Order: sequence, then C-alpha cells, then structure tokens
Amino acid sequence: MKLTVETFTVHKKFALKISRGTTAQTTNIWLRISEDNIEGWGEASPFSIDKTKPKNTDSLLTAFGQLIPQLEQFHPLQRQAIATKLQILKIPSPVQAAIDMALYDWLGKKAGLPLWQIWGLNRDRIVPISVTIGISSPEDAVKRLQAWQDTLDVHMIKLKLGSPSGIKADRAMVEAIRAVAPTTKLMVDANGGWSFEATIEMSRWLASQEVEYIEQPLAVADDHQLKDLSKRSPLPIFVDESCFNSTDIPRLAGTVAGVNLKIMKTGGLSEAIQAIQIARACKLKIMFGCYSDSSLANTAMAHLAPYADYLDLDSHLNLTDDPFCGATIEAGRLLPNHQPGLGVDRRSC
Repeated sequence: MKLTVETFTVHKKFALKISRGTTAQTTNIWLRISEDNIEGWGEASPFSIDKTKPKNTDSLLTAFGQLIPQLEQFHPLQRQAIATKLQILKIPSPVQAAIDMALYDWLGKKAGLPLWQIWGLNRDRIVPISVTIGISSPEDAVKRLQAWQDTLDVHMIKLKLGSPSGIKADRAMVEAIRAVAPTTKLMVDANGGWSFEATIEMSRWLASQEVEYIEQPLAVADDHQLKDLSKRSPLPIFVDESCFNSTDIPRLAGTVAGVNLKIMKTGGLSEAIQAIQIARACKLKIMFGCYSDSSLANTAMAHLAPYADYLDLDSHLNLTDDPFCGATIEAGRLLPNHQPGLGVDRRSC
C-alpha cells in the first residue's frame, strides 16, 4: 500500500485558553493510504500533556518518515500485522491514530458501508455535543457563548476553568454563564489547574450551580488523591489527562466516575473501542473529547458516538479553515453520514 502525508494548518475563530496555555492555531497531518484504487484518510494532530514526550508536528512528521517505508509492504487488510509493527516501533499515539483511521476508512470504502453501520451502531443514541468556552473574563465568556448560539443549537456547555487568577475568577465566569443560560447543562474542566483543597471547595459551590460533573481538576501527579476526592465531592469526577488508553482504565476504576477518550490519545478507533469496553466493565461513564482536530478526526470519533455518555467533539466548529467536511450537526448532535468509510470529503460541501 502507498502512504502519503501532507500538513495543513488550521486557525481558531476564538483562541482557546486552558490552565496550561492558549492555542490559536495548529499544524495537523493528513494521511492517505492507497491500495486497489481505494484511498483511506486519517489525521494526526499534535497535543501536549507530557512535556518529556512531545507530540508536536515535527516529531509526528519524523515518526511518519521512519514508519512509512516499513508499512508499504502491507495490505490494508493486514491490520494485525500493522498493529504489531506499530507496537514494536513505539509510534506516537497521533500517528497510530491517523493510520488506524485511514485503514478503517479504506475498509468502509471497500465494503461500501459507513463505519457506524459496519459496527451495527444506532445513530439515534448519539447525545448532543457540548460547546467549549475557554478561560476568559465573564464578559468575554458570554460573548463566546452568544457566538456559539449564533451557529448551532446549544444543549450543553463546557467551561474551561483553572484560571491563573484563581478560583474567584473561575466563579465569576460560571456565574456570568449561568446568568444567561440558567437551564442549559453545564460541565467544567480545570485541566489539572486546581489543588485538592480548591477542588473540594469548588465542587460544593459548583453543585449549587447545577453543574453536571468536574473534569480533570487535579494534575496527573495527584492521581493518588482521586479516590478521596471522589468520596468528598458532591459532583462526579471525570479524568482526561490521567487517561490515555485502555491500559489506564483499570487503575482508575473505583476512583473516578468517568474517562475522557480522545482519538489522538488512544491511538485510533481500534484502541478507543477497547477502552470503551473496559470502561463499561469497570462501570465508568464515557466521554469523547478532541484537541485541535479537524472534521476528519472528529467525524471518525462520531462513528463511535452511540457508545458515549457525553460528547465534546466541537473543535472543528471553531476553525476558520477546516479543509474537510463529514459528520453534520442536527439538533445539536454530531451525526456521521451514510457515505462509505468515514464519510469525509475535502471541503467543497
């Protein structure tokens, strides 16, 4: 099979500020796998959690450069052999995600069926997505919500908290959103920006604001405190940075209420399915999230959306120049279409 990579830079309509920093643009990688006159597409997008193992665009391109010559000998149907090769070479998870995505896209096109149908899933079970509002002043938070409301039917809001200015600033932002959206479902994500004591204090106050859950309040280094935190918090605790793939879930079982799965962390749809199965066995709730992913990666995850309790797949909706189109928004829900494979096209739609 032939593998081709190409970079593309996407720019955010609104820069996203979280506790670790601000992102206004990213350079992602488009992978194409060709065989039997069929082309499968995948995406690798950079992200930064572990500073000792950067997953920036340059490092991902280097990994692709080393990997492609070793994969050209395979056929897209040799998934087990390809997966073994990726494991041996310790390929970064976004590169694995792009390859896995492209192989599934190729398979769906070969079969003439969308992936959700191949897996026998029910699109009617897909819940509405949440829209994300980054750390900002109360006034800017309200303006961002209004911009979201101008483009789609907002059912759920995710607020990024953990402000460098402290929990007083976090509270002001929540109060401003609650004043203009008193009944809309609200979740908060601190991206590891709170201490244990601050999380306890905020969990009690956020419960009075009828928040659904708190995501990743503590830094990954404080995972040992999650069990005690969950006992003392009146709100469910979800984790994101603390959970990369299925191997992390058993140790988190019994300490949190749910996990945030992202295709760039898991390393593809195959591993996401395995993580979903283990999370369900451990009685954990499941959320799907994203980084600065385009419609290509978010559409891929949308095919598995019937499994998710919460969906945070809105990154492509905040791009000024998304080069792809795929899953569509209907009544606040991100629905994969009926085209074969991922159902993603270059943006002419």
